[in-house]
Amino acid sequence: MLKDIVEVSVRSNHRLHIRFEDGVSGEIDVAAISNFVGVFAALRDEASFAQAALNPELGTVQWPNGADLDPDVLYSMLSGIDVKVAA
Repeated sequence: MLKDIVEVSVRSNHRLHIRFEDGVSGEIDVAAISNFVGVFAALRDEASFAQAALNPELGTVQWPNGADLDPDVLYSMLSGIDVKVAA
């Protein structure tokens, strides 16, 4: 993993504001990167989505149903650094 997420806050319309340990931060539109199928299906509901929380052990965002997001992908989206190149 490149960097851990150290802060997350839920915004409206399936968006999260996240900050990484190195200061890279920004807003992620989860609807743009998820089809809300499988474990993510419950997150279509804004109330379920709003239960997003930081999992400090994994360094990423996680929901009570076990859904989580790949921090490398999120870091790449916010920083513009290709995960494949940086790894």
